[in-house]
Amino acid sequence: MRRLDPRAHLVELALLAVLAVAPVLLPPLGFSHDLLSRALNWALFGLGLDILFGLAGLLSFGQAAFYGMGGFVAAYLLVSGTIQSVWLALLVGTVSAGVLGLAVGWLAVRRIGIYFAMITLAFGQMAYFIENGPLSDYTGGENGIAGVPVPVLGFGTYAVRITAGLPMYALLAAAFFLGFVLARRIARSPVGLILRAVKENTGRVAMLGHDVPAYKLAAFAIAALYAGLAGAMLGPFQSYMPPDAFALETSGQLVVQTIVGGVGTLVGPLVGAALWLWLRDNLQLIPGFGPLWKLVLGLAFIGLVMGLRRGICGEILHRWRVRRDAAALRMARARTAAIEAAGGTPATPATPVAAEVALAIPRPAIDGRAAEAEIALEAQGLARHYGGLKAVDGVSFRVRRGSIHAVIGPNGAGKSTLFKMLSDEVAPSAGAVLLFGSPLTGSGVSRAAQRGVAKSNQLNQLFLGLSVQENLRVAALSRSRGRFRLDLLRPADGRPEVEAQVAAMLTVLDLTERADTPASVLAYGEKRRLEIGMALATSPNVLLLDEPLAGMSLSERAATCALIRRIGRSCTVVLVEHDLDAVFGLAERITVLSEGRLLADGPSEAVRRDPAVQKAYLGAVQADAAETRESTHEPA
Repeated sequence: MRRLDPRAHLVELALLAVLAVAPVLLPPLGFSHDLLSRALNWALFGLGLDILFGLAGLLSFGQAAFYGMGGFVAAYLLVSGTIQSVWLALLVGTVSAGVLGLAVGWLAVRRIGIYFAMITLAFGQMAYFIENGPLSDYTGGENGIAGVPVPVLGFGTYAVRITAGLPMYALLAAAFFLGFVLARRIARSPVGLILRAVKENTGRVAMLGHDVPAYKLAAFAIAALYAGLAGAMLGPFQSYMPPDAFALETSGQLVVQTIVGGVGTLVGPLVGAALWLWLRDNLQLIPGFGPLWKLVLGLAFIGLVMGLRRGICGEILHRWRVRRDAAALRMARARTAAIEAAGGTPATPATPVAAEVALAIPRPAIDGRAAEAEIALEAQGLARHYGGLKAVDGVSFRVRRGSIHAVIGPNGAGKSTLFKMLSDEVAPSAGAVLLFGSPLTGSGVSRAAQRGVAKSNQLNQLFLGLSVQENLRVAALSRSRGRFRLDLLRPADGRPEVEAQVAAMLTVLDLTERADTPASVLAYGEKRRLEIGMALATSPNVLLLDEPLAGMSLSERAATCALIRRIGRSCTVVLVEHDLDAVFGLAERITVLSEGRLLADGPSEAVRRDPAVQKAYLGAVQADAAETRESTHEPA
């Protein structure tokens, strides 16, 4: 059982203390109870954006739509008398915003970058038009909704109205604190870890078997729920629901506050909102600055953003972490330098590994019909055409179960395209791929990974901002949890079977001592091993290795070849590689491509002796090598 560590809750306790003393200590500095309450409402609103933008990297300019949705639904239900309980109205308003978030997010998450932001902006503008047009009878249009009742605690003679001032501050402080605790749990959950990985490399997360659109949609809906709750609390807070809750300016102000406070810190929205509102209220009181307060405020925040690139809280946390981790980082970089100086081999002897690689998570069961089959992977007439270019043209071959199978060919032969079709990253123009006799083509790369096909890439695709073990944990979580699971309250490292898998992979890869090292600090050979290890951590039936030896030194190549042999005892391996000595030393069967077509396919020795292969590929390589040797020995 996991022991409770009081130090793990220091942040929450510190925030609770600040919220408790703020209404006593801050009013002399110009922070009235009303200003503090407004800051808390904006901060609760900003928590959702911090999860969406800070964790998942999705910048939304349409959060005002959900803020207004929650606010106006709750206000209308209360003012119209449809619902008498303020608490129930808050719940209905929050849920309504979440439902709208699911609808908008379902469309928005299918696009990335600026296109995602533009879709959210468009929906925000549409919501503002609808609020002031077709739904103005319910929202009050430009007048908003007045007379929103305040919440009541207790019943009968014991009922206490939560009025403006200190009581309302206490309610909003409690709501923000609970929202912060929940957001912090989400950030540390498996969902939070996967969202951080999505922010760094979306395509790689999908290749590991996670349903990326589903996780993005979850983050979008969570942000909408936070916005809906903040909007629902706005009406009771000021007894009036303003029409500008839907305005684009509201979304823009939220983005500015969150960025200035510090994206990804969770306390940033509170600091940014408090600073924004304090400057806005107090700048207007300075003689001569009244008409220019927006200009001065804009210049002030431009200076803050330029001077503090990570925001106020973000910069403070970054510098604290740099000081805290300085010694460990120096040691990690020194070890990397020692490894690179030694030609890519570890400075210390490699950790002994058992002859057979026993994966901690059993590979998925195969149905009875396929279990007796000898063919793990089969390409049937695969073709991929790009206009008139035939990158792959009618390639068929079989990969025997439990074997190491190589695909070779000169540059431009279509090997990488073929591999992408085998893992269902790219849909073939014709043909199909069978996995243990069942169709694989058309399932998508994440479903293919869930069915047991994993792929390492020619160019490393690591999550450089995560540690080595976090990279492996992202991969191992996909097999343990499936394509999508909304376990928001469980810690990311709280699954024993996943942690056993991560520990086994660290041992296999000889990276145990580098478990907490950021992937960005690793030596090149270590990064290549980690790239392979991430694919292996999904417990695949078939492992596709795209040029695993690319860019390695001789010692690193020897170590990686030994690793591939050990892996081959646990699952079927298909590799693309230009190092022919390594290929013939590893592979039992070889498929040769030339100009997108199948040139040869069979046992290694048979392929080596094939005249067509020697002429089209091996002969050309040997001729180039002979020419190089002759030029080297020419007299000066």
